[in-house]
Amino acid sequence: MDQHQIDARSPEEKRAAHAGQHPDLRDRLEPMSWQCTQEAATERPFTGGYYDEKRSGTYACVVCGEALFTSEDKYDSGCGWPSFTTPIDDAPVDRRTDISLGMARTETTCGSCGAHLGHVFDDGPGPSGERYCINSACLVLEELPEG
Repeated sequence: MDQHQIDARSPEEKRAAHAGQHPDLRDRLEPMSWQCTQEAATERPFTGGYYDEKRSGTYACVVCGEALFTSEDKYDSGCGWPSFTTPIDDAPVDRRTDISLGMARTETTCGSCGAHLGHVFDDGPGPSGERYCINSACLVLEELPEG
């Protein structure tokens, strides 16, 4: 599919299609990564590997490797999860309303494979005022070489 075409499939449909093409996915992912990306679980605050990460690089989807966020847009929001002001330009980060837990929030998912990432809130410091609160277990840091 052309990256500029809109994929109208739901995150669940994308996850099922991706899992069908990658039958080893569950074995490849850590249990928490599976639970967060495939079952929309949330890791406990201040427990993930990237909430306090300072290295420079690109944060990609742990499931499909799609580049989603950069360290330049990461900041310490104090919430216990990695927080970003914005996705990478043209990154496939989809949104939808999440009414679980008795409240309305905006869920974020990987637009390529449907993996649950976290949520976006309207209390961020950037020009958009958004805070992308993403589970560490849903990401992999592709570190920039020092120099």
